[in-house]
Amino acid sequence: MKTATRLGTFALALACASVGVWAQAIPAAAHQYRAQLTREAQFRFGIPAPVPAIAGQIHQESLWRPQAVSRTGALGLMQFMPATAKWANEAAAWGAVEPLNPTWSIRAGVWYDRWLYDRVKGHTVCDRWNFALASYNGGLGWTNRRKARSPDPLSWTATGFINPGIHPSNQHENETYSPKILLKHQLIYQSWGQMVCH
Repeated sequence: MKTATRLGTFALALACASVGVWAQAIPAAAHQYRAQLTREAQFRFGIPAPVPAIAGQIHQESLWRPQAVSRTGALGLMQFMPATAKWANEAAAWGAVEPLNPTWSIRAGVWYDRWLYDRVKGHTVCDRWNFALASYNGGLGWTNRRKARSPDPLSWTATGFINPGIHPSNQHENETYSPKILLKHQLIYQSWGQMVCH
């Protein structure tokens, strides 16, 4: 009952927050990256591509600031941690690791989203995107642990609020990360392509 109440409260809070989204404009800085983001998303996901979801992710991560550096050391538009940037660069064989270069960051971020999306399962596309984004934020291993503790490991609603053993503040950030992107920020970019979880 506690989980159901928590889910209902969270869904209501997100719904209320999203009411103001319609009034929000796309940040001016985002427009210069739209064409590249669209190309990368179509290359990795096909046409139509989930451009609004990934644009919402960049909005969440850096608010389109290519030189953004978080207090934990994440870098660039897609806020790559240095070790993840190095691993992604080696896996995709792009040459230099450049998370502060917006072109590299978008290419690597979309590639990593696809890599994660291919490794998670869900009842719906929406479930898969929630799991993929939660993995981007907190790591695929923690997402898999969370799913293993769920009575329905293919449902984000059943799984998203289970703590897989991480610090409570990290758990809160991770459980709200993908819903903020998919239910709030994605709506700002709905004119950019096909949305997921709409």
